[in-house]
Amino acid sequence: METQHGILFVYKADSGLFNTATDIAHKIFSPQTYECSLCALTHGYFTIRKEWEAFIKELGMPVEFLHRDEIDKVSGVDPDNLPAVYRWRNGDWQLCAGAQQIEQCADLDALKTLIRGHCA
Repeated sequence: METQHGILFVYKADSGLFNTATDIAHKIFSPQTYECSLCALTHGYFTIRKEWEAFIKELGMPVEFLHRDEIDKVSGVDPDNLPAVYRWRNGDWQLCAGAQQIEQCADLDALKTLIRGHCA
């Protein structure tokens, strides 16, 4: 991963076409058991939410997104605390919002408030 500053969002979902299709089906048929609260808040069934996309741009800093199966690209990411948001500070990725905090967000506005307060 080239960016060594900004914010890193790590989803509790795996990358790839098959996994994306499985995630879509899971969100549609059993949303209450879907594992990734970050995905559920920031994405609809098929695309990223426009409001989330605008928020990311408003942050005014580099933003990276990784899936659970891609975290070996960075050091310091805890695979047992996903989804999560990290901020580059003092030469390292530091956790600024963990799974429990993200899961407590009832909607996208709550997530944006969390990010602004702890990560931006």
